[in-house]
Amino acid sequence: MANLKKIRTRINSIKSTQKITRAMKMVASAKVKKFENRVKASRPFTFELEKMFYRLLHSVCEIESKEIDFKEPLNNYPVLLKERPIKNVGLLIISSNKGLSGAFNANIARYTLKVIQEYKEKGIGCELFIIGQKGYNVLKRTADVYGFKITQTYLAFSEVPTSSQARLVASDMARSFINGDIDSMEIITTRFRNMMSYSVEKWDILPLDEVNFDYTKEDFSDMEIEPGLPYVLSEIVPLFISSIIFQAMLESVASELASRMTAMSAACNNAEEMIEKLTIDYNKARQAMITQELTEIVSGSAAVNK
Repeated sequence: MANLKKIRTRINSIKSTQKITRAMKMVASAKVKKFENRVKASRPFTFELEKMFYRLLHSVCEIESKEIDFKEPLNNYPVLLKERPIKNVGLLIISSNKGLSGAFNANIARYTLKVIQEYKEKGIGCELFIIGQKGYNVLKRTADVYGFKITQTYLAFSEVPTSSQARLVASDMARSFINGDIDSMEIITTRFRNMMSYSVEKWDILPLDEVNFDYTKEDFSDMEIEPGLPYVLSEIVPLFISSIIFQAMLESVASELASRMTAMSAACNNAEEMIEKLTIDYNKARQAMITQELTEIVSGSAAVNK
């Protein structure tokens, strides 16, 4: 009887857990579709902005400017666009604040440590800017082992990314770049593929790489810029950097929700299998108990009749 009670208690416990995982799956399924639409809607804008930015840079010969007093580091495009030897890399790590999303955060942390190790072998240091509590919890334990520095963390961002959040991160990274603490800006994030898959990637922001857009000769023709090239660059460079970070944040949230939906779906299926197995064990134990009781009754009746 004690065994039956134990099995019944375990079945009820698994059923309660299954209700939670099913609810989390439904919430993630509803949200991931919304973020999938946001990601797909924002990709064309980010691509066209990047294309326009590179076209603008290919159309001018000189980016130095002494006309503007830059009040914010993010607007100081002459320093941000200037090439220099890379001694320290600024890595923006985008993870999540919540768990129960499968191997999502573990994959990001593993990829980050791999990149840091590769830079370390080249004699290049790394400074990390981390979005998300889960990524920070994992990486802070390995900072001394891998020899990197966590410069800034963003652990209180809302679940829905905003352009102001991206601008804040871009400003902090630009300030470190201007001060000479880092010599490049890179992002480690996830690219959303579909409801079932995503990939961990490293995106380069600064220094600028040659991008293979399908240019024509007209794309490199002289451009008429108003009110002037320095003023345009001082506005478009912050927009360029912030938009890439914002796109990376959107991709990360969509990937996280897709990973959570898949993980919770697997948890529901596993719970169902465990319930079925325990139900069979329960029925077998109950049948054995009934059989034993019948045997005792028959044996007792036979003894009395003697």
